[in-house]
Amino acid sequence: MSVLSTDAIPLTTQRSAVARPKPMRRRILSPALPLALLGFALFVGCWYLTVDALALPRFRGIPGPTEVIREWVNPNPAYGTSIFTASYYEHIWASVRRVAIAFTAALVTGIPLGLLLGWSSRFRQYAFPVFELIRPIPILAWVPLAMLMFHTREGSVIFLTYLAAFYAVTLNTLLGVHSIDQNLIRAARCLGAGPGTVLRTVVVPGALPYIFTGLQIGMGVAWFSLVAGEMIAGQFGLGYLINASYTTTRYPTIVIAMITLGVVGFASSAAIRLVGSRLMAYRARSIGA
Repeated sequence: MSVLSTDAIPLTTQRSAVARPKPMRRRILSPALPLALLGFALFVGCWYLTVDALALPRFRGIPGPTEVIREWVNPNPAYGTSIFTASYYEHIWASVRRVAIAFTAALVTGIPLGLLLGWSSRFRQYAFPVFELIRPIPILAWVPLAMLMFHTREGSVIFLTYLAAFYAVTLNTLLGVHSIDQNLIRAARCLGAGPGTVLRTVVVPGALPYIFTGLQIGMGVAWFSLVAGEMIAGQFGLGYLINASYTTTRYPTIVIAMITLGVVGFASSAAIRLVGSRLMAYRARSIGA
């Protein structure tokens, strides 16, 4: 049996294998993480100075970071909400579940509608004026109709969350279809591709960057609309927790719920960005191949 020697491997291959850093190491050595931590430190420092250290009159009623962190990590919180209480995670789960349902429905309906609006000029002439007429209506204006349509608070909150995400996903998908170079579509048709093939191989891949931009925007406005809906019609959730804490003067709990919203919203948007970057890399490799 012969043993494969490393001498048979080209020197350039050996150098590339040795010199190529691992992806995780690149992330750790990237300056983005230290800068992000510095930004958070500056934000918390300004919060501490304005509320705890200087006690500015404008911020006199706002809880400072010391009080919020003490309440957040307290096994026996004075206001009833911390990382050690089960109700805290029940509120998080209720909000995450509502956003997941609403965002999935917006994705399933918004992307096909946006593709159809951008692909068919006849359909766009009928449907787009109606879409643009309804889109500027504020989400809070839909609350009475949502209560009448669904007869339940849960369905109303999910519907309000869905509306905001649906508008963002549909409009960005439409813009993505319009951004495609018409010469690519003409070239595909000249090669014998039918409408379905052109839509699948040219239009959808070309609109992907705009679609994922719309998904990120849709996720952000979904959380925004969710909080508004939970404040009015919710019984559980982070928005409901903020409103209930305000009415009962549990001000540290308000800040805890707000920070939790930011963390969960950031994580959901980061997940969409990660999936989008993977698909964009796959699309670039496919085009190169």
